[in-house]
Amino acid sequence: MTHPDRPRRPLLSQASRPLTTEITALNELGERVRTSIAGEFPLTLYVDKREIVTLMTLGAAPEALAIGWLRNQRLVDSLDAIAAVHVDWEVDAVAVTTREGLRDAEARLGSRTITTGCGQGTVFGGLMDEIDAIRLPQQRRLSQATLYALMERVRHQDSIYRQAGAIHGCALAQATGDDGCEILMFIEDVGRHNAVDSIAGRMWLDGLDGADKIFYTTGRLTSEMVIKTAQMGIPFLVSRSGLTRMGWEIARRIGLTMVGRAQGSHYLLFTGEEHFER
Repeated sequence: MTHPDRPRRPLLSQASRPLTTEITALNELGERVRTSIAGEFPLTLYVDKREIVTLMTLGAAPEALAIGWLRNQRLVDSLDAIAAVHVDWEVDAVAVTTREGLRDAEARLGSRTITTGCGQGTVFGGLMDEIDAIRLPQQRRLSQATLYALMERVRHQDSIYRQAGAIHGCALAQATGDDGCEILMFIEDVGRHNAVDSIAGRMWLDGLDGADKIFYTTGRLTSEMVIKTAQMGIPFLVSRSGLTRMGWEIARRIGLTMVGRAQGSHYLLFTGEEHFER
């Protein structure tokens, strides 16, 4: 669904980078072959001229990544808080201008936890202390048929991973009335945390609510992935990979339905059985 009163959209650059590069490599026969490799670029985030963090990214959706990162770190409360986002790859930087500054910037930026997000994830400002305030919709159902439809859709999704490997993908999906599933957006990046932040940014830009959505990731289900999914208001989290103990504990605590090891006709329902229909 779309918010009835959409916030002001910030001024945005359109600065995506080529997602792959072709190089020459030697195969097992000693032959030179052309092969595609995934891009990876440093992108330093500045907010109101203050340097915040450097993200390593594929460069597919840098503006959405910056917005989603600020959203998921709880440094901005809404899209209205952001006046402009400008990416300049000549200096590998993204400049964000806010309307009233960051929320509790000093307190939040002074408390940083490095997470397991491919060695690059960060959680600022004690987000773990805020998870009990998250409220996911209670009247929700995910059917096994819809889960299988999602897995099939992802399997046929055009992917940079198929060309070059070395990246993670995340998808925002929605069940259809016939137990089917529609992928609303699919984003890949060098880290799954970047991909989820980019989707969070695009959800704000497109005015999308998470209550009736499903989030899919190729990466493992860590505490960071669970918290970010819940912060977007999405009640269902699916991965082809496994999970960590803290991810499982937080998902149970906030009532998120979490499915892992989802490939082919196999899956493991880890949490939220009461919202799942076989």
